[in-house]
Amino acid sequence: MADDSSDEEQTVAKDIVVTKYKMAGDMANKILRNLISQCVAGASVRDLCEAGDMQILEETGRVFKKEKEMKKGIAFPTCISTNNCICHFSPLRTDPDYTLQEGDVVKIDLGVHIDGFIAGVAHTLVVGASKDKPVTGPKADVIKAAYLAAEAALRMVKPGNENYEITDVIQKIAESFNCQPIEGMLSHQLKQNVIDGEKSVIQNPNENQRKEHEKCEFEVHEVYAVDILMSSGEGKGREQETRTTVFKRQMDKVYQLKMKASRAFFSEVNNRFATMPFTLRLMDDEKKARMGVVECVNHELLTPFPVLFEREGEFVAQFKFTVLLMPNGNIRITEGPYDPDVIKSEHEVTDEKIKAVLSSSANRKAAKKKKKKASKQAEGQVEEATKAP
Repeated sequence: MADDSSDEEQTVAKDIVVTKYKMAGDMANKILRNLISQCVAGASVRDLCEAGDMQILEETGRVFKKEKEMKKGIAFPTCISTNNCICHFSPLRTDPDYTLQEGDVVKIDLGVHIDGFIAGVAHTLVVGASKDKPVTGPKADVIKAAYLAAEAALRMVKPGNENYEITDVIQKIAESFNCQPIEGMLSHQLKQNVIDGEKSVIQNPNENQRKEHEKCEFEVHEVYAVDILMSSGEGKGREQETRTTVFKRQMDKVYQLKMKASRAFFSEVNNRFATMPFTLRLMDDEKKARMGVVECVNHELLTPFPVLFEREGEFVAQFKFTVLLMPNGNIRITEGPYDPDVIKSEHEVTDEKIKAVLSSSANRKAAKKKKKKASKQAEGQVEEATKAP
């Protein structure tokens, strides 16, 4: 049996890796549903973000307890962005909070990892909506467009297909609903400890982005986080006054920090989060973290994830899932509970080719019997991992 501690890249060709991805996915799905149930009028976005992060740490803390060196936990901190806020809103305790209101379009985005194997998920809901009180108008249009674009992408991210085929389909679906994908947003390949792999799908690229963004072909045993962000407006993100709170290590950058606060902060980041995105809210001393992060960003040791906004009065919807590209079909390990009876758009996809894609099955073929033995071994390892010490 191969030594998992070697430099050999760990991929979903190994059953134990698939199992770790699935474990992380199950946790992400469970936490997402818990947060959805708490998205009611009067709820605090900051409290919900904190609750999401704490649940990720609790759930991942229950598995592989004997593996003291194994990293696990938050792969992307819980962000809850409403209405025209596109992404990455996860306020600190010292930042202005936001209280959810009836009719708000709410995007929940989070990620979980087990041993560096990442499961990301995002979902959009409308506060107070139900089958008896369905979503209509531009809110319904943008949510349904984003959802169908994600469903089409799921069926197209498969070995042999190219990334720009998906870019074009996302654009066509958006136009069917009088919407625009958010310009330049990327869906990345995932690898162990890498949330932003080299291969990616770009949506709604501008002229320069289309020239610079590399074409690629999907291959078996790859993993992708497919992230669709759709706008009822022009599809361009812009920063406002809202503080950036989510950051990630730039692993290829080195700099000798001058400030003591910066060195202490950067050391804590390395020890606790390594290669994964994190929120300043989780640092031991939030005030010192706000001081220390400045020098780290200025010298490119950290990449910021800024809070982006569409124009006031527009709505943005997001759906993200993680998918494993296996020899006998894709395995989607994360998704939210979308209910078409709650989202009532007057628009539909009209392109016959895209309609055919959407009507095709996304389920994988039956697994071959020879894989069962390896799967049983992986299951045995997981049973051992989840036992109480």
